[in-house]
Amino acid sequence: MRKKTTQNKATNKPSDGFIRVISGQFRGRKLPVKNVEGLRPTTDRIKETVFNWLMQDTRDTNVLDCFAGSGGLGFEALSRFAKNATFIELDSSAAKQLEQNISTLKLDNAYVKHTNSLSFLEQKNTNEAFNLVFVDPPFRKDLAQTTCDLLEKNQWLSDDALIYVEVETELTTFKNPSNWLLIKEKKAGQVFCKLYQRQAN
Repeated sequence: MRKKTTQNKATNKPSDGFIRVISGQFRGRKLPVKNVEGLRPTTDRIKETVFNWLMQDTRDTNVLDCFAGSGGLGFEALSRFAKNATFIELDSSAAKQLEQNISTLKLDNAYVKHTNSLSFLEQKNTNEAFNLVFVDPPFRKDLAQTTCDLLEKNQWLSDDALIYVEVETELTTFKNPSNWLLIKEKKAGQVFCKLYQRQAN
């Protein structure tokens, strides 16, 4: 599900691209995306599926986009009137582009954390918990399992939080926390899309 890129003939390297917001107040807006190794902007087809699942559950949520990359999922949630969104992104050029896109959309409720997602989540959360979390890490790096375990362990989630997880289809070892109920699942090409709802202990 890697994004299509064009080649820059002078350098023979992939050129930067863009994502498109598919619905909500920013519908149709195109936002630039840096070409970063491992970055897989979520396709419009998958975004449409995910936000159909979340149709009644996005407005007024506190959103966490754990491996933000292009920010496609977080910006889509903000377009659909999420209360706020926090984007975590390790790559400096991608993080800077997220900040520029936030400025372009004139958002005062979106925040970029330029850091390692696991390091961020290893801290105990002492602020308001998140209602909606996106976990779409680079593939084949065994990041999804640790991320979900840390979200649960360190109090990042509200009692009934929704967690969207996207993993490669060949990953057979992923196991959700025992109090996460799988409510939606779909295979799309080389990825599994899974939506969980947390059950308070």
